[in-house]
Amino acid sequence: MRIRLVIVLILAAAVTAYASAAIAQKPQTTLTGAAQKFVGETLRYEGKIDKILRGVTVAELTFSAEAVPGRPEIIIQSKAVSKGTLLKLFRFSFLQDYESLLDIDRFRILRTRKHDVQKQRVRDSEAVFNYQARIVTFVESDPKDAMRPPRKIASEISDQMYDMISAIYAVRLMPLAVGTRVELSVSDSGLVFRVPFVVAGREVQNTIFGKISTFRIEPEIFGPGRLIEQKGSMTIWMTEDDRHLPIRAQVQTDFGKANIKLKSYSKPLPR
Repeated sequence: MRIRLVIVLILAAAVTAYASAAIAQKPQTTLTGAAQKFVGETLRYEGKIDKILRGVTVAELTFSAEAVPGRPEIIIQSKAVSKGTLLKLFRFSFLQDYESLLDIDRFRILRTRKHDVQKQRVRDSEAVFNYQARIVTFVESDPKDAMRPPRKIASEISDQMYDMISAIYAVRLMPLAVGTRVELSVSDSGLVFRVPFVVAGREVQNTIFGKISTFRIEPEIFGPGRLIEQKGSMTIWMTEDDRHLPIRAQVQTDFGKANIKLKSYSKPLPR
């Protein structure tokens, strides 16, 4: 049981890191507005657990996206994969592929697709957001068992929804200041949650860019009725400059602490 909860800890940290997904520009497509600052970014992260595997990388996180040609949409793709340490010590491996389709004009989620592999367990799912009908429809299937009926969930939504990826993008687009508090409607696996994000302070962090000033942001996702129904806390550090780059994330629970740190960042020069 303890090992399974440690894995939950890693995956929770991965969810945070998804928020930093990058947008790769296609020459034939032009994005306008505030989201233009994301175009061309590529961010890569490493995840570690301090309590059990101090200093050993147990997960790699990569993020990329592209504009949809001819449409005011972007597809953000996020990937988290376990490192060999987990398999060697705990006989556990995981792979998570997420794809989020966003309406760039309204900056709201249109569709989320997931491919989730945990050891021998595989699940594929899709959440479709119908704003006219004000409903999100979630369907999850087991590709290894065609005879198994898909799991379906439908929930009422508001006219401005996010998944965890687009929620953090939304925070990146905001004018941040210490004391800022926003509450966003976030859907995960067909359910809808109200997630508060609080700018709790400023801190200087050691990063791949050197020592820089950051905002410390605390999404309230742990606890009864929240996204993760267990005790814990999550913190994201974003650069204080206009980019608001998520350079570090931390998840703390009774079973240990997981750290996600930015290991590489690139962005092509403007053409």
